Amino acid sequence: MHRLFVALPIPDFVTDQLLDLMEGPERLRWVDADTLHLTLRFIGEVDGAAAEDVAIALASLRFQPFDLSLSGVGQFQHRRSGTLWAGIAQRDPIAALAPRVDRAVASAGLPPETRAFMPHMTLARWSGPAPDLQPRLTRHGTLSSTPWTVRSFTLFESHLGRHGAHHEPVATFGAA
Repeated sequence: MHRLFVALPIPDFVTDQLLDLMEGPERLRWVDADTLHLTLRFIGEVDGAAAEDVAIALASLRFQPFDLSLSGVGQFQHRRSGTLWAGIAQRDPIAALAPRVDRAVASAGLPPETRAFMPHMTLARWSGPAPDLQPRLTRHGTLSSTPWTVRSFTLFESHLGRHGAHHEPVATFGAA
């Protein structure tokens, strides 16, 4: 089985900027720098044939290059866990690309995504009650970066291990 997702890799200068934010409450599990990305579509576990079908469907997708930049931080709080994330400015181009990626994945025979798309980069996760993140959210609420141009997206395979996930690029697909 292959645990797949489609994402935009993050340029090194953005990764460096995000790493400067990654310190603080011990209850936070910070993501590794080499796993920072912006998910367009989580696929989950599929067999080899379905993985090939997904790659073929994604290869036919074309888009115009577009710019993105960082914009603020926020958190998702679930019943027993949460996520600290960095936001994205210029949401329209990525909000247009994500459903096209979803339709390509669905055309390969997988169920469509039912959750609303919220472009972000996960910085940390926690379990249990939320730590007090308000000072961090206030301090980094105006986070921004120099824009970067998105010219491709990548199909990744995620390998889960004792020390977290390792993401392996399977295929990269370029803009028109």
